[in-house]
Amino acid sequence: MADVNPEPIATFCGNCNCGCPQLFLDSDAPEDKRVRITDDFGQQVQMSEEQFADLVAQAKAGALDQLTVASA
Repeated sequence: MADVNPEPIATFCGNCNCGCPQLFLDSDAPEDKRVRITDDFGQQVQMSEEQFADLVAQAKAGALDQLTVASA
């Protein structure tokens, strides 16, 4: 079986067939663009693994919590 590149890491939502946002790791991309996040509108964000690690650390520390709170 051939390697899949970019390698799919996670799918967000996954409850439909609408082209849910996904996270990929592209080992063939330049170091500053190895992590790719795509959305269901065909857009993408690329960043380094270090930038992604910082994003995850900030999320774990609560920096993004306000985005997940339902509107009152």
